[in-house]
Amino acid sequence: MRTIDVSQITATVAKLAVDANYYLSDDIRAALEAGQEREESPLGRAILGQLVENACIARDEQMPICQDTGMAVIFLEVGQDVHITGGSLVDAVNAGVAKGYTEGYLRKSVVGEPLFNRKNTGDNTPAVLHTTIVPGDKIKITLAPKGFGSENMSALKMFKPADGLPAVKKFVIDTIFNAGSNPCPPIVVGIGIGGTMEKAALMAKQALLRPIDKRSSHSEYANLEQELLDLINKTGIGPQGLGGRVTALAVNVEYYPTHIAGLPVAININCHATRHAEAEL
Repeated sequence: MRTIDVSQITATVAKLAVDANYYLSDDIRAALEAGQEREESPLGRAILGQLVENACIARDEQMPICQDTGMAVIFLEVGQDVHITGGSLVDAVNAGVAKGYTEGYLRKSVVGEPLFNRKNTGDNTPAVLHTTIVPGDKIKITLAPKGFGSENMSALKMFKPADGLPAVKKFVIDTIFNAGSNPCPPIVVGIGIGGTMEKAALMAKQALLRPIDKRSSHSEYANLEQELLDLINKTGIGPQGLGGRVTALAVNVEYYPTHIAGLPVAININCHATRHAEAEL
């Protein structure tokens, strides 16, 4: 049994909050640069170049990539041989979010109650926390700040199995087309297929954590990812919705067994930055 004090979790979460918001990942940067090469629209090429330049400024001057520094979505993979001491795991995570967002000068965007009294909590807590127990004696923490320009464009639909693949593809393309410029394209699209309503939505979010240069290990889903990416880039929405070929950088699909009577499909859209950072304790 390995012991980890909650203070380590708080410190790690705080650093991840800053890192995820300051530093564009290598796979996204490479995709933006490649997109600039193949984009036919002069305006689209200029926008993609500006996005790369923006990422460089954020990195060099230690400031957020985007003013919307998101709601902190955190995935914890907790080893079953870990004993957490010193306090509550949930409290430690939220303390880390508060510390990172305050000391990193990140915008606080969370309201404490969603409908009747939308008062800002002042420190971007609470986080949305997903915890999984896994083998081993380590804790893996992944923090993904989720801006709501893209989150608001996400969608879920419960299909009948008879609706099949054509309906799924149409749902994806219609969702992207209706989103237009709102999620700040070029976007990354996470799709969850199967499970139940909430499982599909969770998989769609988790799909956004996969590097965009890594395809599904299942050949049929890998082919579907590429087909959907091609279809999305034929919509003409383009960078920042101003026209062009590079509307999406990637489509990542995750799947799970489901009920004989169901075909849940969830789409979680992310802006070009698709911010996330991870660490292991």
